[in-house]
Amino acid sequence: MERVRPHLNRRRVLQGAALAAVPYVLLPERPAGAHVPGPDQPSAEWRPAGRSAYTAVAPGTVRPIDRVIIHMTQTAYRKTLFLFEAGRKKVSAHYVVRSSDGHISQCVRESDIAWHAGNWEENERSIGIEHEGWVDEPSYYTDVMYEASAKLTAAICARRGIPMDRAHIIGHHEVPGSDHTDPGPHWDWARYIRLVNAA
Repeated sequence: MERVRPHLNRRRVLQGAALAAVPYVLLPERPAGAHVPGPDQPSAEWRPAGRSAYTAVAPGTVRPIDRVIIHMTQTAYRKTLFLFEAGRKKVSAHYVVRSSDGHISQCVRESDIAWHAGNWEENERSIGIEHEGWVDEPSYYTDVMYEASAKLTAAICARRGIPMDRAHIIGHHEVPGSDHTDPGPHWDWARYIRLVNAA
């Protein structure tokens, strides 16, 4: 049986245009006090991880954070975001930095616990930053990525009162019990800490 298509007449077109022109101020607002998620870092894009990939902390709970942990994704930027958003792998980081242009996405709020260190105590006390790339491919360690990441780390340290030194900004490989090697032998720690302190 053939379906009859609705005929578009002038009246229907004008009604549609009138609805499209309704100003947003006339639409219902969010309830007062409703939480609107967004990045802690103003320069970041909000790309939330799936709820099965991090631990939400009750609002108002103070979580002492005293370090930043630096990672390499070992995959592409978009795939990292997909894995965090899907939540099936049960991993996440607070931030992901793209290699090509230093673009930053925030996936977990700083007040919540990302599952990035492979060590619960370290997860509880840290902010995790993933960087796009592979530990054995130095082409991913771009100037723009270093600079964007260093500004992000400096801002986190300022917000949290974390000293900007190697005792408090560490690699994933330095987490107790870790079997990871990231951020790898090509990561320039001296340069990175200098950029963090200059930001």
